[in-house]
Amino acid sequence: MAKSPKAPAHLRQATQKWWRTVLADFDLEDHHLRLLQLAAEAWDQAQLAREVLDKDGQTFTDRFGQPKERPEVGILQNARIAFARLLRELALDGVDAPEAPRMSRTRDYGRRA
Repeated sequence: MAKSPKAPAHLRQATQKWWRTVLADFDLEDHHLRLLQLAAEAWDQAQLAREVLDKDGQTFTDRFGQPKERPEVGILQNARIAFARLLRELALDGVDAPEAPRMSRTRDYGRRA
């Protein structure tokens, strides 16, 4: 790439700094940049959910007086999973992809000998 693209403006400053670091350390193609953006957005989403949970706790009391899990718990979990998967797809840790492709999901997935 001739010129590194700027980090998306909607990302947090720390995430924009991470974006620039990744682009400085790795030679990414256009489709990788899209994955990088998704990973950065997932990270920011997880951080926002974490801040809400730190402030308000993991549960709230509903109108019937029953404790309920805050929606941010699920948002945090989903964003973490998305971030980890996107990093794996980008292979930023320097580990080459496995030689054999991953097994496809079938009805007996996980029960094979």
